[in-house]
Amino acid sequence: MTETTAPRIAIPIPKADDPDYTDRALPQYEKAVADAGGQPVRIPLDQTPAEAMNLISHCDGVLLPGSGADVDPAKYGVERNPQTAPADPKRDIVDELLLHDAYNMRKPVLAICYGLQILNVYRSGTLVQHIPEFLPADKKDLVNHEAGRKVEYAHQVIIDPKSKLAQITGAPEIATNSSHHQSAGEIGDGLRVVAYCKEDGIIEALEGTSPEHFVLAVQWHPERTTNDAPSRAIFSSLIEAARARHLQLQGEFESV
Repeated sequence: MTETTAPRIAIPIPKADDPDYTDRALPQYEKAVADAGGQPVRIPLDQTPAEAMNLISHCDGVLLPGSGADVDPAKYGVERNPQTAPADPKRDIVDELLLHDAYNMRKPVLAICYGLQILNVYRSGTLVQHIPEFLPADKKDLVNHEAGRKVEYAHQVIIDPKSKLAQITGAPEIATNSSHHQSAGEIGDGLRVVAYCKEDGIIEALEGTSPEHFVLAVQWHPERTTNDAPSRAIFSSLIEAARARHLQLQGEFESV
């Protein structure tokens, strides 16, 4: 790869048993990556782990997209809430392969919505299974976190000014598109909270704590709002990190 070659970004198919959801959602992620200078690479969910790893190993970064599924609560050691949607085991397998490779090779990771949740659980964190049951009575109705794609901006997010996310977005507060009923609970190993919902305090973004590994997870949907500069900057940061890491790995292999 040269400095002008498009980094390859692995994106798993969002949901194994819902092609309509995939057809609606996946092109937005792919366009956001392409517009930022990357090459999106679809990772199917119906391959063997070896076949999936063959694709993953040739990618320079990872984007974990949203999903209509919820993470199996057994993965973080709690009983299932009646509001928790069925899990997607095929997506789980591919996500874990992607994250295992990304953490082993320090490839950049951008996780969005469900992606944030599976990342946090992968790192031994937990989830809030249903936000309305978690919030105190005086905050339950302040924000509709499940507003969906038709509501362009559902709520405001406050960003830690010392975070990488603040550097990326260039803003202490941004408006976000929201489609989730779960959120991060206890934070996983090597992650930290860097943004909250302004109105009710729900965790909205996580970052990796290692300065040598780009890991960013947002609970909102920047792929739906690429008309605004902060959303575009999030995808550009992934591409820049993927290009830099590829060139670094290339230099390491050439020096062996």
